[in-house]
Amino acid sequence: MDLKLEVIMIPVSDVDRARKFYQEALGFRLEAEFRAATYEEAIAFRHPGFPSYHVVQLTPPGSGCSIHIGTGITKAQPGSSQGMYLVTSDLAATRTELVARGVDVSEPFYFGPEGKTPGLEPNRATYFSYASFSDPDGNGWLIQEVTERFPGR
Repeated sequence: MDLKLEVIMIPVSDVDRARKFYQEALGFRLEAEFRAATYEEAIAFRHPGFPSYHVVQLTPPGSGCSIHIGTGITKAQPGSSQGMYLVTSDLAATRTELVARGVDVSEPFYFGPEGKTPGLEPNRATYFSYASFSDPDGNGWLIQEVTERFPGR
C-alpha cells in the first residue's frame, strides 16, 4: 500500500482574510481556488454534500501536503483545528522571519522535566523545540524544529 497525506481542511470564517494570512504572512503558495453557488456547480466539482462553498488550496514552502481553507467544505467550526505542525530545520530563523511578516509567533519553548519551558531545547535536540501561532480564526499551529529525522523517515 502506498498512501500520502495530501490535504488538510481548515475551517475559516472569512476565506479572503485567511488566504491573505496564509499567502502573505506565512508564504504558502496558492494552488487552486474553487467556488460553487448551486447544487449543479457543486456536482461539477464533486462536492454534492455542500452545495454552496468556497475553497482555496495553499501549500507551505517545501511541503508535499497542502491545506484547504474555506467555507462550506466541512461541518467543523472556524478555529476548531488545533495542533497542526509545520516543521523547520531552524526554529529561531523561521520564527524571526514570521515575526517580520507580522505573525504573532510565541517565543520558543520545549518540554523539560518541569513541563513547558521557555527557550530552545538546550542541546538543540531534534524534535524537541517548538513555537506556536494561530491564524485569524484561532486555528492553532505548532512549529517544530527537526534537524535530523528518525530512521526510516
